[in-house]
Amino acid sequence: MKKYWILFALLTLILAGCQQKTAAKPDEQLQQKDGAVQQKEADKVADSRTGTKVESIDSKDGSSLTGEGKEGMFPDVLFDFDKYDVKESYQPALKSLASWMTKNGSARLSIEGHCDDRGTNEYNLALGDRRAKAVRDYIVSLGVPSARLDVISYGEEKPLCKDQTEDCWAKNRRAHFVVLGKAGK
Repeated sequence: MKKYWILFALLTLILAGCQQKTAAKPDEQLQQKDGAVQQKEADKVADSRTGTKVESIDSKDGSSLTGEGKEGMFPDVLFDFDKYDVKESYQPALKSLASWMTKNGSARLSIEGHCDDRGTNEYNLALGDRRAKAVRDYIVSLGVPSARLDVISYGEEKPLCKDQTEDCWAKNRRAHFVVLGKAGK
């Protein structure tokens, strides 16, 4: 009779051990979130930064921006593979952006860091963050207050191009600008 109890206890321990391993699997899945989940989280962060939708931003030169966020107004800053330094060739465009920000003292800007799909998700999110911060730091050095510049990294989750070519990867290694809204109002 004791043998059955020992056998029963042993089987119970084995099954309990197996259940712990299966219970750990969802944690691993949470650590390796797929692109859709990361995208939803990134969208929530982006929405929480502005608080309100952009109604209109009037510039001193008479132009007006409307909508939830004006994209494409400023050219993207492109980066070399595995780099996050702002190239000299993009400095005139960033000076123009800083000038526009100075003229439009209530405008806020989001700087989005992006990467190509080579490397892990975690690495690309960190690299995208370094790219966005490098661009922000350069714009701040031109006199724009950092409180008016938000940074976010999308890593490899929002590619412009999905082909597996060097030209395509080069387009995805970028800092992208979105006008968010009026600051301080």
